[in-house]
Amino acid sequence: MEPIYIAGVAQTVFSRRPEVSVKQLTAEALREVLADAGAEMKHIEAAFFSNACQDVVEGQANIAGQIALRAAGLDSIPIVNMENACASASTAVWLALQYLRSGAGDVALAIGVEKMTYGQELYDQRVMEMFKGGMDVHDVPATMQRMDRLGAPPPPEGAAIGHRTAFMDLYATLCRAHMQRFGSTQRQMAVIASKNHGHSVHNPRAQFRKPFTVEEVLAGRPLSYPLTVPMCSPFADGAAAAILCTERGAARLGLSGPRIKVSAYELVSGKERAWEDLEQHAATRAARKAYEVAGIGPQDIDVVEVHDATAFGELFITELLGLCPLGEGGILAESGATTLGGRIPINPSGGLECRGHPIGATGLAQIFELTQQLRGQCGPRQVEGARIALQENGGGFLGVEEGVAVASILERVGN
Repeated sequence: MEPIYIAGVAQTVFSRRPEVSVKQLTAEALREVLADAGAEMKHIEAAFFSNACQDVVEGQANIAGQIALRAAGLDSIPIVNMENACASASTAVWLALQYLRSGAGDVALAIGVEKMTYGQELYDQRVMEMFKGGMDVHDVPATMQRMDRLGAPPPPEGAAIGHRTAFMDLYATLCRAHMQRFGSTQRQMAVIASKNHGHSVHNPRAQFRKPFTVEEVLAGRPLSYPLTVPMCSPFADGAAAAILCTERGAARLGLSGPRIKVSAYELVSGKERAWEDLEQHAATRAARKAYEVAGIGPQDIDVVEVHDATAFGELFITELLGLCPLGEGGILAESGATTLGGRIPINPSGGLECRGHPIGATGLAQIFELTQQLRGQCGPRQVEGARIALQENGGGFLGVEEGVAVASILERVGN
């Protein structure tokens, strides 16, 4: 296949910004990505716009991308609107890649934008309701009952439960099932969360930049056992973007020096399976295909960003990606290998737990971080000598796993 490069990336600060609109967030990210790529509006031949909440919360059910991008000064070109739950932004990148590989154009924009905080009770309640749309809305009770049959022990008697989305209960049940099967512990989740909070201190675009000790994570407000608030991703507003190009597009943009090549970008959907059949997990299948396409293995990866909507998500995904054996994700984290300076740093951005999780922007925020890492532009959170990066992003929940999973491999080429 003709090589595809990332010419520019952008990410706004992720935070609660009730006064800022989807249009304003879009404009911020668009300005920044054009500047980073050294591009102008006229260079963009197609745009793929990602958003997961606006239709439910604000009622903007159609042409959201055309509306937001026109307000930012970009119109006339093909604009495709994309929703794929928490993997929406990664799917926008996947579509941009298909567009470029088809020969339809040489420069494409993928942009993800999400607004999740409003400061108004009606809208904030709609955001909470929106999460149910990440499951089969006709099957929500059955989904929760199915999870109860995974063999996960119930929470300890008297364990407190806090205000949360339905997805936190799904994560907590999966976590307890993993603890039952493999012996992972709540403290290992706290080690991962503490590590990510430590990383986020050095990320000026992160929503949370306060370090937490393991003990402070364990003492955090309970959500759904064994999860506490510092182990879980917050609501956030924000946008992220990437400009992708072919060789011809790179020449048109005047790219020089080392480039960030998309060596693999694989999207799969979940499948009907037994929970114990982890070789067929969506993330595993996506990663296996990405390694094959890129011609590398897990041992070749220098830096990783994974979808840690909870600390358990990171623990489990490191296993599914082949970065350690099944059941040893917590052991890997406790060894220090996944911390900056360790053998395989994971989520140097702080991850979803700390960088924030504006749903329709998250996948592109991962691409932003990894591109910056491969360029050597991350300052005190830089992974030394990083040349090959791995991204994993999941979305929705169907059966016993994510409804969609993306695994991508980015590589620095040239000196």
